[in-house]
Amino acid sequence: MPPTNSPTLRQRRLGAELRKLRERTGLSTTGAAQLLGVNQARVSMIETGRTPVSADRVRSMAHSYDCSDEQLVDALAAMTGRRVRGWWEEYRDHVPVALVDLAELEHHATALRVALLFHIPALLQTTDHARALFQAVVPPMRQYEVEHRLSHRMKRQGVLHRDHPAPYSAIIHEAALRMGFGGPVVTRGQLKHLIGMSELPHVTIRVIPFGTEDFPTTGQSFDYAEGPVPQLDTVQLDSHHGACEFLDAEAQLNKYRAVLNRMESCALAPTESRDFIHHRIQAL
Repeated sequence: MPPTNSPTLRQRRLGAELRKLRERTGLSTTGAAQLLGVNQARVSMIETGRTPVSADRVRSMAHSYDCSDEQLVDALAAMTGRRVRGWWEEYRDHVPVALVDLAELEHHATALRVALLFHIPALLQTTDHARALFQAVVPPMRQYEVEHRLSHRMKRQGVLHRDHPAPYSAIIHEAALRMGFGGPVVTRGQLKHLIGMSELPHVTIRVIPFGTEDFPTTGQSFDYAEGPVPQLDTVQLDSHHGACEFLDAEAQLNKYRAVLNRMESCALAPTESRDFIHHRIQAL
């Protein structure tokens, strides 16, 4: 199978996990190549996601690296094969690559958990609200850029409406409910949309009001995408310059799981959160 110069997030993650397994055994890429009967360059290209790898090869590599976690090996084997041409590939030349990666990550996640301080979660935004956000970006986007970003964001929301959607949990701070992007009419429509989405069986929305004690925060909004096994979870952070950062080290995953759990423990219950949003609508 020919190599690629632009591996997807999923391909890069598979390669990174294989590298972790190799490094835990103390093997160099040269030593691994000798065990596998391939050249060192092929091992390196697999680990960077630049060349597709078969499920059988992944199982062979895991066996050579003394990995006895069958669930992890099965999950890695399921990530193999050629690049999946998902809808997000249409946007590769029109939006930042990290946003394409994010859409792919959401598509494959077994559950999604998000925490936001100043914005409504992207998957819960109305078209008018999202447009107002994009039009407020500094420096300003050109109109065609706004439309590409808007179309991409709306298509991302399809993960919440497909057959058998993954569970989705959002923690939203009161500050985000009060920002008022687009003016009162847009804000009212956005808050009503939140209430409607919260009534879906797979969507949970919790609000953290001002004045909540013991509120933990990293100072950033973030998404937590669960994989088929905990080792394949991913944290996505937004940066101040608009890019996405993806984290998957064990210590990082443990940290953000703990932060989310703590946030959920001090947030309002789903029913109380829905009532809280109703009160915000009445106050507009």
